[in-house]
Amino acid sequence: MLAQLKSEMEGLSDPKKAEIAGRFFKTKKGQYGEGDVFLGIIVPVSRKIAKKYSTLSLPHIGDLLKSKIHEHRLVALLILVEKYQKSKTQEGKNEIYSFYSQNTSLVNNWDLVDLSADKIVGAHLLGKDTSVLYSLAKSTNLWERRISILSTFHFIKNGKFEDTLAISKLLLNDPHDLIHKAVGWMLREMGKRGGERELLEFLDKYHNTMPRTMLRYAIERLDAQTKRKYMNR
Repeated sequence: MLAQLKSEMEGLSDPKKAEIAGRFFKTKKGQYGEGDVFLGIIVPVSRKIAKKYSTLSLPHIGDLLKSKIHEHRLVALLILVEKYQKSKTQEGKNEIYSFYSQNTSLVNNWDLVDLSADKIVGAHLLGKDTSVLYSLAKSTNLWERRISILSTFHFIKNGKFEDTLAISKLLLNDPHDLIHKAVGWMLREMGKRGGERELLEFLDKYHNTMPRTMLRYAIERLDAQTKRKYMNR
């Protein structure tokens, strides 16, 4: 089945789209996506492939995750999400969460994190011990730090804001723009989904020290007067 999946994906490759994706995901030397290889398959098509091959075994998913080809890793993660959401037993969910947690180093671009972290890690940790997220937030690995904050998206959707706020505080001085964007995005979502009071309290404390990009993302849905208040620091 794995060989068939790879063959099907190869047949769907588009060199022009692959070239564009390579630029978009910063694959040149020294950039965050250095060395990543693209087939040029768009996400909706990757989703269809993941659904078609959703019975792929974990060892074969592991093989896909180790691929240098970006879309192979994306499909592997989309299959994991599909498996997690359809698993009818806690044992099954535990196995998938554990597999994901052991392979975070391979979830190594922002779209891979964003399409999987909240749906597996966040979903699994809701109502449980979230200390692993704080360890990830302190990781030297950029993508693990992004996983830490993006996983809290599932909490936000369930009206739980404590971890989003605490991890955002931990990441305030992060050096990477991709973390600034992720934190700002989650703060914005928190405000949008019932946590505007908590957002404003956070901004009152930290808007003077937040990276500009993080602040812009966080205040995006606020009214013009409030935006000016926080931007004119």
